[in-house]
Amino acid sequence: MRTIGLIGGMSWESSSEYYRLINQQVRDRLGPLRSAQLLMHSVDFGPIERAQHEGRWDDAGAILEDAARRLHAGGAECIVLCTNTMHKLAGRIQAATPLPFIHIADPVGAAAARHSLRRVGLLGTAFTMEQGFMKDRLAQRHGLEVLVPEADERAAVHRIIYDELCVGIVDDASRDTYRRVIASLQARGAEAIVLGCTEISLLVKAGDSALPLLDSTALHAAAAVDFALAA
Repeated sequence: MRTIGLIGGMSWESSSEYYRLINQQVRDRLGPLRSAQLLMHSVDFGPIERAQHEGRWDDAGAILEDAARRLHAGGAECIVLCTNTMHKLAGRIQAATPLPFIHIADPVGAAAARHSLRRVGLLGTAFTMEQGFMKDRLAQRHGLEVLVPEADERAAVHRIIYDELCVGIVDDASRDTYRRVIASLQARGAEAIVLGCTEISLLVKAGDSALPLLDSTALHAAAAVDFALAA
């Protein structure tokens, strides 16, 4: 089994999901007493969140490059960045070490292909929904048309992520908001919904959507397990 290197802490609420999902899948595949061989470098999210909202992406990138190098030095054999938003800096983090970097968009795109999906709705932080780092990779590498919510809906989705989900608050009123946004994307022609923030699956479950959900957290974790067990 190869050792998975996780860059976590953004937020730790979702990083704990990665740890759970990866270990559950290793157990399911290998047997009841088996667990994953992994390292996690969990960063302090506060300075990174401030850098995000102040546009200081270079400062945030330096923190994550350092995390990747520390994982490499500790014996990790791949890098898994446990957040969608910071994939904006995927190229920098990938360049920081010679290790394989498992990009979160690729298992999502592969899942869409398995289900013959062509048009998906994307939920995530404002950075993920409005900038191209996730949308463009899904479009260019996986042939998907990516729809995002309207401006007021994007603002609500973003606020709920940072003000609630990242601090462990799961609120029924916010779940209703997400249900309405999903219904709006369905009305515009989305065939599935990409949960493009690693915290959203804490709030939104299959029963909250008439459309299939492509959960980036679960799919990314599964891709990490595939890598680990391919050796």
